Amino acid sequence: MPTYSIKVNGKSHSVDVSADMPLLWVLRDHLNLMGTKYGCGIALCGTCTVHVDGDPARSCVVTLEQVQGKEITTIEGLSEDGSHPLQEAWKEVDVPQCGYCQAGQIMTAAAFLKRNPDPSPDQIREAMNGNLCRCASYQRIQEAVELAVKNNKS
Repeated sequence: MPTYSIKVNGKSHSVDVSADMPLLWVLRDHLNLMGTKYGCGIALCGTCTVHVDGDPARSCVVTLEQVQGKEITTIEGLSEDGSHPLQEAWKEVDVPQCGYCQAGQIMTAAAFLKRNPDPSPDQIREAMNGNLCRCASYQRIQEAVELAVKNNKS
């Protein structure tokens, strides 16, 4: 099996896996980065969202081969100490119930806010629309994204 080199959270890693292995399993099973969760396996729920070159990507369907030469950021790489504005807002609003989808929610919101740092509530709802939350914390997710926007303006 060939060895692949990938850059995750600013660090280079070598992995001996098949080129068609989903990035999710490379992160969890080979790099021991457990923040990115498995949800559906078909890119519908958003639980496994990471950034690939700054864009949100569903790591359950993105293969190792597809991310060669690209920068991958997981929830662990968003901030080392949990101080990213979205992470702070998530805590302040007390978003998580079960917490399972939260890494994917935060990673989706972070990529969105990079492209649109001053969104309307409707734009936030549209951007977050593809991420499912079994606990239905959608209102608190919306509030946390709005709070992160507000706090970034201060």
